[in-house]
Amino acid sequence: MAKLYFRYGAMNSGKSTALMQVAYNYEERDQKVLVIKSVIDTKGDKKLVSRIGLERKVDILLPADASLKNYDIDYQNIACLLVDEAQFLTDKQVTELWVISKKYNIPVIAYGLRSDFQTNSFPGSKRLMELADELEELITICRCGKRAKFNGRKVNGKFVSVGEQVAIDETNDVSYESLCGNCYIEKVLS
Repeated sequence: MAKLYFRYGAMNSGKSTALMQVAYNYEERDQKVLVIKSVIDTKGDKKLVSRIGLERKVDILLPADASLKNYDIDYQNIACLLVDEAQFLTDKQVTELWVISKKYNIPVIAYGLRSDFQTNSFPGSKRLMELADELEELITICRCGKRAKFNGRKVNGKFVSVGEQVAIDETNDVSYESLCGNCYIEKVLS
């Protein structure tokens, strides 16, 4: 039986790059993948983009109020379903992914953040933590060299601890930095 995987990590842990590598591996073997991302992620528009310069077309740009049942998807011909920025999915959408993995015996691999810049779960991430058959943390490092698990938000170059949960980087002078726990406390909470 196929599984729902959640591969999560802090900003800049290579989630989108890893997704594109998995897609490439399937396609290199002439197997079809379906790539989905939430419309909330406006970076790259209808493409996945990674910070190392890789890009890939998205098959479905999924609105927050949409069900995968609304799309004409031939699950019999899909070898793997890949989701980028899965933290932006709704509870219902994550549940649909889990059902798809079981009903159609298709591995579903979702990539996303575990938590936001205030250390709170995103709805999609929370539901993935509840339903995923396998969890895998993708590792990145803090400037100090320690393992980074937290996302610090910067506005105009300064760390902030208040604001809306979602602010896509490269807009309104917003950027993010992966931080270890100690640096998060020092830079964001102090």
